Amino acid sequence: MQTHQAQIEIVLDKRLTSADQVTSTRLLEAMRYATLGGGKRLRALLVYATGQALGATNRAMDAAAAAVEMIHAYSLVHDDMPVMDDDDLRRGRPTCHKAYDEATALLVGDALQSMAFESLCDSALTAEQQSAMVKRLAQASGVFGMAGGQAVDLESVGKKLDLNALQSMHKLKTGALIRASVVLGALSAEHCDEETLLHLERYADCIGLAFQVQDDVLDVIADTETLGKTQGADIALNKPTYPALLGLEKAQQKAVALIEKALGQLAELPFNTEALGALAQFVVKRSH
Repeated sequence: MQTHQAQIEIVLDKRLTSADQVTSTRLLEAMRYATLGGGKRLRALLVYATGQALGATNRAMDAAAAAVEMIHAYSLVHDDMPVMDDDDLRRGRPTCHKAYDEATALLVGDALQSMAFESLCDSALTAEQQSAMVKRLAQASGVFGMAGGQAVDLESVGKKLDLNALQSMHKLKTGALIRASVVLGALSAEHCDEETLLHLERYADCIGLAFQVQDDVLDVIADTETLGKTQGADIALNKPTYPALLGLEKAQQKAVALIEKALGQLAELPFNTEALGALAQFVVKRSH
């Protein structure tokens, strides 16, 4: 984890370095502020763990890892804005719109989203890989993925959702990009057969949902300093959560059960999945 966390910081830093054609140094500075120097980098780690297991090259994985992290960073910038969740703190620092301004934060998200797809045009990837990755990431980011899930989340404030509705929402909002990270890692390799990809996608679906369950749990039991964001924010906004629906203990049990299912999918694969297994465990053992 430490090796690849350091690697993705280097990759992102290079992609977000000023060039002669940059027209606004303030915008680039804000993009760097929102993207660098913090975060678990889980999505990038999933790209690297999956790609390495299948024999992908470092440069191919770097392109995919940078893309998913930029999409994730853009989503957090927009999610924190007053028109969405109106948060003041992210990764232990003022949110982007607080450190800069709302218009700049809006443009930061727009620019990071564009740069993510530019990253997938790296010459280390074949035309077939680029096309497949762009399609997968676009689907995971759009109306049938993250953006669609965020819309449902906003529409659900103050409402009571049953378990199926809550899981469907989070499969889009959180799970889609986590699944895309695993898929892009697989597509970084020269070959990944359909059966292998199916097991990897099922693994990703399980850890994506477990990640959100654990997020909801931490919103209840952790403090603001540990989380790096405002503790109790979901409760304050009257959002539907797993602890609210199931109770804290059952929500924690659900997260563990999902990780066990994820590990079961890895057991079906004929190659070393130790890193993917460790990341699955990390999802429920993390403190922030």
